[in-house]
Amino acid sequence: MKGIFVTGTDTGVGKTIIACGLAAVLKEERFDVGVFKPLLSGISRDDPESDTSLLKKMSQTYLSHEDITPFQYKEPLAPYVAGKLEGKLIDIEEVLQHWEMIRVKHQYFIVEGAGGISVPLGENFLVSDLMKALELPIVIVARPNLGTINHTFLTVQYAKSIGLRIAGIVINGISHHPDLAEITNPKLIEELCGVPILGITPKLKEITHENIKNIVKGHIDMTLLINQMEAGR
Repeated sequence: MKGIFVTGTDTGVGKTIIACGLAAVLKEERFDVGVFKPLLSGISRDDPESDTSLLKKMSQTYLSHEDITPFQYKEPLAPYVAGKLEGKLIDIEEVLQHWEMIRVKHQYFIVEGAGGISVPLGENFLVSDLMKALELPIVIVARPNLGTINHTFLTVQYAKSIGLRIAGIVINGISHHPDLAEITNPKLIEELCGVPILGITPKLKEITHENIKNIVKGHIDMTLLINQMEAGR
């Protein structure tokens, strides 16, 4: 299996935007690409505004909403917490069983996690455990502004400590008139983390499918990313 696992330094950093844009660009370049976001909370997967719907639309996969997101919760909380409230806790084996059923449907996959790398998905089951099990290189999506160096460095160090291969970092949402922190952070992040910056994407004034695809197409080094995907683990 070839592909990437998109994670973030925090919630709300734009993981889905980047994952969708990557899927759309790969599809445009004639890659057979599928998407997988196994857990979703706070919205129904069938809602047109859900991450699942956007991933499906942008990748043009024939996989169903349930194929893409087999587990969903009502409350906008970490999946483990939401699952406890609903009495629907899952374990990693359930996620992997579903993955085994869909992974053969496409040659490449863009997988998106929930929140950051250490978010609990179940009892003794973190996003990082799923990353290790899927054995895909990871892309870390980070904020551009003040405070992002700490979040990004800690995410990278933890990923390295458990043996994950990091394809690179995408700094997402830079202002159209960036301040000094936004200007200086990318170089320092690359130096401190020892991981390539795949791209610096602008803050979207309007979130449309075309704009999502274009920020990835115009601001992310797809050649480097594809090489990482092809290399496998």
